[in-house]
Amino acid sequence: MIKDTETKEIQNETERQRSFIELARVLTQQKMQTIGRPVTYCLTTFGCQMNEKQSEAVAGIMDEIGYVRQDSEEADVVIYNTCTVRENANLKVYGRLGHLHSLKDQNPDMKIILFGCMMQEPQVVEKIKKTYSFVNLVFGTHNIFKFAELFYDMLLSDMQIVDIWEGTDQIVEDLPTERNYTFKSGVNIMFGCNNFCSYCIVPYVRGRERSRKPEAIVKEVERLVADGVSEVMLLGQNVNSYGKTLENPVTFAQLLTMLEEVEGLKRIRFMTSHPKDLSDELIEVMAKSDKICHHLHLPLQSGSSRVLKEMNRRYDKEKYLNLVEKIRTAIPDISLTTDIIVGFPGETEEDFQETLDVVKKAGYDTAFTFIYSKRTGTPAAAKEDQVPADVTKERFNRLLALVQEQGRIRSSRFAGTVQEVLVEEESKEKGIFTGRTQYNLLVHFPADESLLGTYVNVKLEECKGFYYLGSLAD
Repeated sequence: MIKDTETKEIQNETERQRSFIELARVLTQQKMQTIGRPVTYCLTTFGCQMNEKQSEAVAGIMDEIGYVRQDSEEADVVIYNTCTVRENANLKVYGRLGHLHSLKDQNPDMKIILFGCMMQEPQVVEKIKKTYSFVNLVFGTHNIFKFAELFYDMLLSDMQIVDIWEGTDQIVEDLPTERNYTFKSGVNIMFGCNNFCSYCIVPYVRGRERSRKPEAIVKEVERLVADGVSEVMLLGQNVNSYGKTLENPVTFAQLLTMLEEVEGLKRIRFMTSHPKDLSDELIEVMAKSDKICHHLHLPLQSGSSRVLKEMNRRYDKEKYLNLVEKIRTAIPDISLTTDIIVGFPGETEEDFQETLDVVKKAGYDTAFTFIYSKRTGTPAAAKEDQVPADVTKERFNRLLALVQEQGRIRSSRFAGTVQEVLVEEESKEKGIFTGRTQYNLLVHFPADESLLGTYVNVKLEECKGFYYLGSLAD
C-alpha cells in the first residue's frame, strides 16, 4: 500500500502544479486581450512512445493554460521533446534550432522550449547556453511534472531558464494530459532503466528504475476506460522488471492480472520486454488472457553470444532461442517483433551470421534494424574496434533483405482470414482507413469516419509484407 505521507506529498505537488497552471492562465488571458487573438503553440516529439506520452502531458498543461495547438512552428510557443538515443537525433534538433532562430528574429516574443532526454546531457546544455541563448526554457526528463511551474517562471523572465535534475524518485500523478487518440492511450507503469547495455544512453538520461504503484496504474486505466479508451499500451524501458522497486514488490504479470479486471477494457499491449527478465509467469498470464494482445516485442540486438556479452545484455543466443520456443509453445499464434543492431564494435562476419541464423529460427513478423551509432558517454563508444561503415552497410542490407523476406512469409499466414481490427485513423487516401489486429498487424480497408475507435471484422485479402489490404467482413 502507498504510505500516507507519500500520498500527501504526491497530492501536495499535484495541487502546487495546478496552482501554477492557474497563474499562467491569468497571464495568458491578459496577453490575448493585448494582442487581440488566441495564443498558439507547436509541439514536436522526437523519439519513442515514452516521449509521446510525456508530450501528451505537456500538451494537456498547455491546453489548460489557454494555448491553442497548431502544426506550424510560426507559433507563440515552440516546444521540442528531444531524443538522444542516437547522435543524429541531437544533430537534427540543432539543425531545426537554426530555423527557429530566424522565426524568432521575426517575432521576438516567441518562446522556445527544449526538454527531454537530450537535455540530460551536460555537454548539450552547455552548447544550448552558449550557442542557442535565444532558447527560453530547458529542462530534462526527471522534472517534467514541474512544467507548469517552469512555464510560468518563463513567462515572467527575460533570462534563459535551465532546470536539469540528475535524478529523482518522485512520481507525480493526476496532472492534465491531452491524448492523441480518444479510444487508445499509453500508460506509463515505470520510468528509468537499470540495465546499462553498453551501447545505450537511456540509463544515463532517464535515471534508475522506479515503478508506479499498481493502485495508481489501475486507477488511471479505469479513468481512461470511463473516458472512452478501450486499448492501453503499458510503457516502460523494461516492463518485465516492473515492481521491483516498490515497497511491496509486484510482478509485471500480477499487474497485468489486475488490469484484466478493469471492466470495459478490451485490449492490453505493452513494450518493451527485456529477454533476461521475461518470466514463465508472464507467458502463462498472456496465454490465458482474453485481453492481452498476442504480440510481443522481444529485442534481440545481436544473435552472437560473444557480442551479446559485450553489449551487457545478460543472455546468450541459446537462452534467447529457448525463450522464443517456450513462448511459441504456450502461445502458438504469437506475433514476435524485435530490434537488431548491425555493426556493433568488434562484430565479425561470423558474429553477423549468428544474427542471421536467429532471424531464420525465431520467425519474426517484423524486425526494426539499426546501424550501430556511436553514442558518446557509453562504454561501446570508447571501443577501438569500430566496424568500418562500408562493412556495416553491406551487412545491414543483407539483414534487411532477410527480415523483409521472413516478414512476408510470417505475415501472409493471415491471408484470407477475418480479423478483429481497431479502426485508428484515415490514411492519406480518402475513404481508406487503417487499424491494427491484436497481432499488431496494420490493415488498410475502405470505411468511413463513423467507425473510428470501434472494432470491426476485416477480411485480410492481400498481404503486402508488413501490412494487409482488406475489406469489411459481413
